[in-house]
Amino acid sequence: MRDDDAVVDVRELTREFGRVVALDRVTLRVPRGAVLGLVGVNGSGKTTLLKHVLGLYRAQRGRVRVFGIDPVADPVGVLSRVGYVSDQAELPRWMRVGELLRYTGSFYRTWDAALAGRLCEQFGLDLSAEVGGLSRGMRARAALTAAMAHRPELLVLDEPSAGLDPLARRDVLQAIIRSVAEDGRTVLLSSHLLDEVERVADHVALIDAGRVVFAGELEAIRDRHRRLVLRFDRPRSVPPALEGVLRWEGGGLEWTAVCQGARGELERAAAAQGAVVVDEAAPRLEELLTAHVAGPREG
Repeated sequence: MRDDDAVVDVRELTREFGRVVALDRVTLRVPRGAVLGLVGVNGSGKTTLLKHVLGLYRAQRGRVRVFGIDPVADPVGVLSRVGYVSDQAELPRWMRVGELLRYTGSFYRTWDAALAGRLCEQFGLDLSAEVGGLSRGMRARAALTAAMAHRPELLVLDEPSAGLDPLARRDVLQAIIRSVAEDGRTVLLSSHLLDEVERVADHVALIDAGRVVFAGELEAIRDRHRRLVLRFDRPRSVPPALEGVLRWEGGGLEWTAVCQGARGELERAAAAQGAVVVDEAAPRLEELLTAHVAGPREG
């Protein structure tokens, strides 16, 4: 990937809070037009990374560039081209929805009032309603409208649907998908709802304990891993130690392995342990996260 292909370019970024290493030499690039899902357990460093992208934290070591710009050195040059929604949806509660949108629009030369109106109609937002009186789901819709109506080149979403009911989550996801399809927008989405990340993301990065475990195109990452169901010729209380297996689940005669590496080698190693492969599939994102983060085996 050439430098000008990356909207977000993070290299060897380290951030420490006292003795706690929140980010440890993180390198991550988000291609133009991609939807990158940033996943990991709570406290893994996702929000800290996003705050560096937004210029809220200065890099202690390493560097961050957004559109080729240092977001700390030139916050206007970056933030004028970014839309941001957090899980808190921190909006002025005393404003009415229409006032909120007019106020937000005054900061952006690219503000599209017609788009804001269409989003409000799509989301069922009442322009005369006070923000403080909105439900959490409606506040999230209002925040997303304010973030998208200036047609940002980069949309940064930090747990945008956390705590929302299924209908609100569906609306948020549909708006993101439509935005990407219509405008070719780049999206950086942090979420613990892995099934939703799989629905909208074409790239994914897993962060654990401040380090990037893997990053790249989602399908390519899934293709490098397999979920195999193995049936043994006799019951086992523990699974065998097979190279390439990241995590085991099961018991007795049948065990499921999430693994990476050449399938043929694993099959031969399993056969030597008295097992045959009876089923095979690409693992889901949740299985990949669990395999890489939660340890090697579960009985």
